[in-house]
Amino acid sequence: MWPQLGTGCYTNVLLCRRSLLAAALDKRHRGAARADNNIRHLSRCKALVYTNHGDPAHVVQLQNVDLPPLGPKDVLVKILAAPINPSDINMIQGTYAILPDLPAIGGNEGVAQVVEVGGQVTSLQKGDWVIPRDAGLGTWRTAAVLDEEDVISVPGDIPLLAAATLGVNPCTAFRMLADFEHLEPGDSVIQNAANSGVGQAVIQIAAARGIHTINVLRDRPEFTQLSDRLKALGASHVIKEDALRRPEMKELFKMCPKPKLALNAVGGKSAIELLRHLRIGGSMVTYGGMSKQPVTVPVSALIFKDVKVCGFWVTQWKRQHSIGAFRSMLDELCSLVRQGKLSPPACAEVALGDYRQALDAAVQPFTSAKQILIT
Repeated sequence: MWPQLGTGCYTNVLLCRRSLLAAALDKRHRGAARADNNIRHLSRCKALVYTNHGDPAHVVQLQNVDLPPLGPKDVLVKILAAPINPSDINMIQGTYAILPDLPAIGGNEGVAQVVEVGGQVTSLQKGDWVIPRDAGLGTWRTAAVLDEEDVISVPGDIPLLAAATLGVNPCTAFRMLADFEHLEPGDSVIQNAANSGVGQAVIQIAAARGIHTINVLRDRPEFTQLSDRLKALGASHVIKEDALRRPEMKELFKMCPKPKLALNAVGGKSAIELLRHLRIGGSMVTYGGMSKQPVTVPVSALIFKDVKVCGFWVTQWKRQHSIGAFRSMLDELCSLVRQGKLSPPACAEVALGDYRQALDAAVQPFTSAKQILIT
């Protein structure tokens, strides 16, 4: 039997519970749960639109955009936060592998909250947090009407910025660590661009699995501070690019084994140096080309070391795998987030109206913070 409460006591308990719940939601979702109910009947939203390709600073404009009516399998979402990634910039410039029809809304990643669902929607409900399932959704806006199949839910109990940056960089890191070499605790991975969003995710996921990381950075004035920050995330070793050609690497490999896996986001000479340090039969996976230089593979590496040279694109992986596989990966990543073993990169939160400032910061060399548009 449940204990009997007097009406006054019961009312006070309900009020107390409601107050506590409201306070918790306000703190956890940073106001997301207090989305204005009027958004349900919005016919327009604000969005960052480009009508032709070019320099983002010149072609991106903040505009009012009409929202389509809510269909039976659609959801109306309020965009909470959306990062600016290199691929977003490349899309606007017209240099990315896939390009949306113009005019287009910028942004491929972010987190939104469902505020209304169509009558035939079965997988989502009001209040759910969702992220895009594929690239090209256009997340740099305040609201959107989307097909239920265009998004996938994520837990609402993880930090906002972790959710906003979950779908691209951590997924890329997760798959590259899982799909190319059988890595066990004690094994090593070497990577360039270690301070990138993917690089920081690689460090943390590898550390959670007991895998050593050798992290290569370009020299810069704040190298020591950046090195300390990466080591705080779990980096085993942080070295400058020119150290790859020095005898001191022999000393490093007395502390950890030669890497089975090399992760290349730069190309050019940097990629060649990674290859030199791979163990026999190892793999180099290229997922970016920041130097805009080709990856040149020495013949000796192919013949005498039997290295494998591969590429990876997380967008292609998502398109080739089931929603269940994507869900399983997100569950593992969110578990690491909850355990404090995976955090987002350093972020700068910028209001949507200040997008020019954010775009300018995003293309600067040695950028130390990912720009996040907050709507």
